[in-house]
Order: sequence, then structure tokens, then C-alpha cells
Amino acid sequence: MRAKSVFTMGVLSMIAATGLFVASNGFAADAHTTSKFEGAKANSGTALHGRSGNNDTLTWSEEFKIPDTPAPHWQVVDSKGNVYLLNRLKIKGGVLSGEKENRTITIPSYIHDVAKVQIYCAWAEALLGEASFAKPIMTASGERMHSDSMAMSR
Repeated sequence: MRAKSVFTMGVLSMIAATGLFVASNGFAADAHTTSKFEGAKANSGTALHGRSGNNDTLTWSEEFKIPDTPAPHWQVVDSKGNVYLLNRLKIKGGVLSGEKENRTITIPSYIHDVAKVQIYCAWAEALLGEASFAKPIMTASGERMHSDSMAMSR
């Protein structure tokens, strides 16, 4: 009887490990990394796209250095060439806390895909650097829009 319970526990352990592996690969499928930022002032690090539920996010890597300019912002370009100016990289936090960093931002739902991530100085109106995804990343709102249009065409 003991050998049977050891065998059963081994099988259950393998099933659990397989389930964890499949689940972790499912989460990894929603993560995408850009090429390295390249430009006049932004020359380090990458951006990572992630998704949690219906929220798409962008996060810069540890290697990324915020350019020393007056108003650096996140900016994205979609697959059609539309450019969207988003959040500042630094925000004022208060007298005691100094500046905070917008290390991770949520991509607005009106953006349906992201081909490039740019660092843009809104004060100087200058592109500081950009990084591209290997292929455009469709956001959750873009997937909903795509599935709605597919349903309408039937």
C-alpha cells in the first residue's frame, strides 16, 4: 500500500509542476521587450510591455537612465504611425519627497497597438530616443476591437 501512495504522490507532483509551468508560460506570453533605446539623450535600457487583465503597461528596465532634460515624457507610436504623448517620466512628489518616477505607466484604452516606445522632451519638442518592438504589440482594447470587427464580418 505504501508504494502505491508514493507513486500517487509522484504523479500528483508532476501534474502540479506541469500546471505551474503552463501557467507561467501563459503570463510570459503577455510580456514583450523592446530593442535598446537609441537617440540623442536616451541611450540605455529597454521598455517592457505587460498586461494585467485589461490593462496594458509599459515599464522601463533597470538600465534605463532618465535623460537630463526639462520635461521627458513617455510617447508611443502605433503601427499606423500615430504618435501619442503620454505621462512624464518624473513627477513632482511634494516638498519632502522630491520627484517621483513614472517607471510604469498604463497604456490608455484608445491606443490599440504599440510599435515603438519613445522618450520625448515636451519642453524642447524633441525626440530624445526610441526603442521598437520586434512586431507591433496589440493591446487589450485592440484585441477587443479586432474580435468585434471579426464578429461583425460574419
